[in-house]
Amino acid sequence: MVDLIVKSDQATARREHTLTRLLQRGERLHRRGTQASTQLSRWRGVLFLIGLLITVSLYRLEHYDAGNWSLLLFFIGFLTIAAYHNRLEHRIHRLMLWSGIKRQHLGRLRLDWQALPPDRPIQSTIHLYAHDLDLLGPRSLLHLLDTTTSTQGHDRLTSWLLTQPPDKQTWQTRQQLVRELTRLTGFRDRLNVQARLTGEAEINGQRITAILQHHLHLPYLHIVLPIQAVLAVITLILGLGTLLNLLPAYWMMSFGLYAVIFLQTDQGEELLEHAVGLHHEVERLGTVLQFLEQRARKPGSALAATCRVLIETDKAPSALIRRLAWVLHGVSVKAHPLVHLVFNALCPWDLFFTFRLQQFQHRIQNLLPLWLNCLAEVEAASALATFAYLHPSYVWPLPGGAATLTATGLGHPLIPADKRVTNDITLSRPGTIYLVTGSNMSGKSTFLRTIGINLCLAQAGAPVCAQTFAWTWSRLACCIRVDDSLDAGLSFFYAEVKRLKTILQATEDRDAPPVLFLIDEIFKGTNNRERLIGSRAYVRALATGNGYGLVTTHDLELADLDQSIPGLTNSHFQETVAAGTLQFDYTLRPGPCPTTNALRIMELEGLPTDHPPRS
Repeated sequence: MVDLIVKSDQATARREHTLTRLLQRGERLHRRGTQASTQLSRWRGVLFLIGLLITVSLYRLEHYDAGNWSLLLFFIGFLTIAAYHNRLEHRIHRLMLWSGIKRQHLGRLRLDWQALPPDRPIQSTIHLYAHDLDLLGPRSLLHLLDTTTSTQGHDRLTSWLLTQPPDKQTWQTRQQLVRELTRLTGFRDRLNVQARLTGEAEINGQRITAILQHHLHLPYLHIVLPIQAVLAVITLILGLGTLLNLLPAYWMMSFGLYAVIFLQTDQGEELLEHAVGLHHEVERLGTVLQFLEQRARKPGSALAATCRVLIETDKAPSALIRRLAWVLHGVSVKAHPLVHLVFNALCPWDLFFTFRLQQFQHRIQNLLPLWLNCLAEVEAASALATFAYLHPSYVWPLPGGAATLTATGLGHPLIPADKRVTNDITLSRPGTIYLVTGSNMSGKSTFLRTIGINLCLAQAGAPVCAQTFAWTWSRLACCIRVDDSLDAGLSFFYAEVKRLKTILQATEDRDAPPVLFLIDEIFKGTNNRERLIGSRAYVRALATGNGYGLVTTHDLELADLDQSIPGLTNSHFQETVAAGTLQFDYTLRPGPCPTTNALRIMELEGLPTDHPPRS
């Protein structure tokens, strides 16, 4: 066991050393690139001044041919240096993005939450274990895992953690993709870089989809648009004739008719208003899809199979998306009222881009969800693959046949490695229950969360923080954090009862996978007498259902349930007192807890206990 822990620490240290070395190399390249960019800026200025001086001098000396050649040569030279400088700046920008991604990876490895992007808020919903296991919110598992750059990818990763268990075939395909992406470090980093090249804002697939599905009925648009285009051309020709004093002001008549039709025609205002500013996100989506298309053309891998939908159309999705971005860029002129008014006065601007947008709606509205689904799948799998890459000592779990959950060296992935304590657990069949007793702060709740969060990782397709992990598909249900609800009129105890009822009802379904229940401090919201009576009855009912799990309690009187429930095993966490302080080793031991520490904690804090003081 000690050798395995040492090897785990060494693997983590090697990964940390690799990331640190790559960051140092990136910093050196950034310094060199910045110095080169500064020199090029100076050379561009010098070349401009020299070219201007020589050209003006040649013209003043009336060497016009030489002056023209000088102007042309210096202009070409200036453009060449400018183009090279722009490429260098682009490479520096890519390097900065890459370094930022590596710094975030290092922060994930060290559990340095300040180095990670802020977590994305998720609407809170009633869930059987998300709040209990710290899956969502700041400093949560999702916060640690999330490397996605699109709303679809973020939602897909969230659903993998919150939907338990998945379909077996779906899980196998998913884990195969995750394991393949774990080796493709460069691909994962470049995918993130490509998505961030044009901005840090996430790709909002829901908004893009909403625009394509928002149909407007504009009657006779195919007739009105050509008429307005012809009137605009006529107005332009007549206006030029008037400007050159060749014609009277006839342009006012054609423009007046153009204006009347414009004011009487629905320009698709509602749709255009929603599309303003969306072209940036669409451009990023096109860039990312183009990157994925390259992988889809290399068959024989799980990644290619996932991206196959991107090469099944007659036109590349990235090309279509770029054209859509161009259309939305034209629509976004509405964000500048004066420019928008001038453009529509010169030509049927809004009508044209509404017509083009309608064409894209008909062409890709059914294809876009498939492309976004592909991106979501790759991004979510890439997030889990990054987690696997950063923790090479974590084990890849494989589901078994019989109802079981057996793990050795099981630790909590959100606890730093130097503070993490691992334990073993064996739930061999339905009806198996660990009744865990122990003192306050001894580690009971953390152990429950350790089991639950690793099961979520396993069933999501990721490696787990353990040395061995074997399990069968399980429905996860927890009662660890229970809050009262003033809005719903629920007291703490009643909220706890409702949660426990939901768990018990889930174990009554014998056609579904077994329930892994994790219950902390059962019926802690009521008095001792009723808690004991209710706890005995509830644990007996759990033992007869389709489930297994752990129940923690402070009531040592429940330890005798092992005499009447064959599948129940007593275990405990304990503490020691040294130098006037409580010390915990957070190690699970067999049997009921032989000690309690509530009075001792009160004594250490100077509270009265009506108990003889201990030395």
